[in-house]
Amino acid sequence: MNAPARQLPDDAAPVHTILAVPTMHCAGCMGKVERAFAAVAGVQSARTNLTARTVEVVHASDVTLPTLVAALAATGFEGQVREPEAETISAVKPLLAPLGVAAFACMNVMLMSVSVWSGADGTTRSLFHWVSAMIGIPAIVYSGRPFFSSALKVLRHGKTNMDVPISIGVTIATGLSFYETLTGGAEAWFDGVLMLLMFLLAGRVLDAMMRDRARSGVDALLRQAASGAMVIAEDGAARWVDAKALQPGMLMRVAAGERLAADGEVLHGSSRFDQSLLTGESAPVAAVPGTVVHAGTLNLEAPVDVRVTATGQDTTLSEIARLMDVAGQSRGRFVRIADRASRLYAPAVHTLAALTFAGWMLAGAGVYQSLVIAIAVLIITCPCALGLAVPVAQVVASGALMKRGILVKDGSALERMSEVDRLLLDKTGTLTLGRPVPDEAALAGMSHAEASVALALASHSRHPLSLGLVQALAARGVTAADLEDVQEVAGQGVTARWNGIAVALGRPSASQGMAAALRIEGGPVRVIAFADRLRLDVAAALAQLAALKVETSILSGDSVAAVAPVARVTGLTAQAAASPADKQAAIERLQGAGRNVLMAGDGLNDGPALATANASIAPGTASDVGRQAADIVFTGESLLAIPRAVRVARATMRVVRQNFALAIGYNALAVPLAIAGFVSPLVAAVAMSTSSLIVVANSLRLAREAR
Repeated sequence: MNAPARQLPDDAAPVHTILAVPTMHCAGCMGKVERAFAAVAGVQSARTNLTARTVEVVHASDVTLPTLVAALAATGFEGQVREPEAETISAVKPLLAPLGVAAFACMNVMLMSVSVWSGADGTTRSLFHWVSAMIGIPAIVYSGRPFFSSALKVLRHGKTNMDVPISIGVTIATGLSFYETLTGGAEAWFDGVLMLLMFLLAGRVLDAMMRDRARSGVDALLRQAASGAMVIAEDGAARWVDAKALQPGMLMRVAAGERLAADGEVLHGSSRFDQSLLTGESAPVAAVPGTVVHAGTLNLEAPVDVRVTATGQDTTLSEIARLMDVAGQSRGRFVRIADRASRLYAPAVHTLAALTFAGWMLAGAGVYQSLVIAIAVLIITCPCALGLAVPVAQVVASGALMKRGILVKDGSALERMSEVDRLLLDKTGTLTLGRPVPDEAALAGMSHAEASVALALASHSRHPLSLGLVQALAARGVTAADLEDVQEVAGQGVTARWNGIAVALGRPSASQGMAAALRIEGGPVRVIAFADRLRLDVAAALAQLAALKVETSILSGDSVAAVAPVARVTGLTAQAAASPADKQAAIERLQGAGRNVLMAGDGLNDGPALATANASIAPGTASDVGRQAADIVFTGESLLAIPRAVRVARATMRVVRQNFALAIGYNALAVPLAIAGFVSPLVAAVAMSTSSLIVVANSLRLAREAR
């Protein structure tokens, strides 16, 4: 959601300020924050991110930070400047203790209430009411703090939100219950109040857990860069410099096995870099003087000196993180509906309860009876069922998919996944396994001795081809030969002596694509070709996607030569040699044409595309960044996970719509009964809880959909 944009003066350079808003927890809060900034002169736009609990304000340079903070405070929210490297504020932990206390107290008070409902005598009833009060009142005060504090903040500024009617209902119901206890009355509603708080807190915890998972992708991405680098001064002295202190022009010495802390250009030395996070290519890339290398990439073979060209927020890594963060600010349709509904909920409930109280007073009822009926209206209209309609369905569907090896990281992704009609598949690591697999014919053509030597040599190297060879030969039951004088030469391979004979495993003498050459003195050179194998069940997965009316094509950063054979085998159209920006642009073009895009990718080069797409999915073998950036991760090697996720997502949205219908139907039936005085606060709480349980039970049907 964006606040309405206003044009800044032509001579004004817009300033982007990001404020952390830790108490922003729902769609209604987002709307209030954005409207608050829209009223500030000089503010062009305000964009909230509920997942990160931040708001990005674009404003003129003469708009000061205190002005922005004051505008936010006027709506009852606290704001602080959020540093780019600051960790995400989690909303789960502050809610767990209140939820636990509410659940514990509710169960104990309900046990005593059963005796009261069963017709206990006056003495027993009075005793149980007092015990319930001693348990319930402290628990209500503690567990209700998230709602009370939020309501007080907005009321101080003459505003209202969804927590206000909840707080009013809880406070008055608790007060009346204590009055009944003091006077020996027949009714007390501590159990109903605790049940109300328990369900409200449970809904917020479920929602916060999903949002924390969604945000973790950007945090993981920024952790890919090294924490610092060894910097070589002009006099040749070396010293360790923290990544934050690196400056363009500094000379970094990057050892083999280290990641880069900044973008730069290779000045001295040569090596091979794992740039799969940026390019998606599984094969390492040669780096010689003049080669541009990026923060987060891994030096595989030999030390190199790199001249720093960009640091911190100016690196390619940080730029991709920003793209992911911005793209993650979009919202699903049901959240937008909740946003609009939340604007009307609080004033509507206040008005309805006030009219109910006034109506009963005019009808001749006393203040006590009128107040009890008004409280019943406040409680019975609590949007618990409506609030659980989406998160419970998401959690059940996520659990069912998890049993099938499919992890849903962002609950709102199921809504977006249900609408996809276009799938873009990255090649390396997504459509294929993403790891080099040796040619079976080449392995079969080697003698047992040659295979044993090859396994022994490959075991002494961490090169991706060596790792693939070790895995393949070990799977064939080959045992490693005993070697002597083993040496790994950077850029050349591994050499050794076997039974006094020189042996080596390294590059072929002539370029033969992705291959390794086994040389045994006195014998022929064995060239072992490697390829990236297609995932299991590709044909079946593509057929199921077609049946779901999802059009599929390949969008890869690999070269045309690498993509063409895969496109030919699968029968898919393909766009090759696509940079991260190209992938993002391709998705935006499709979205502009009205398509709902699902992006399947596995690396940092897919990060912006994964975030920009309507929904995203990555294999479990993807990089940490790829797994964190995607909405959904599948752990198996079968591509059937993608059509299964689409089917379950569509079933989830059907259940969500049913849940909304049930919640609305409940209110249509229950509210008139409460207004008519047929419902006590206790019955209102039970009815509200029952409606929530019906929504939960309906959502549990999703457990069968992933089978």
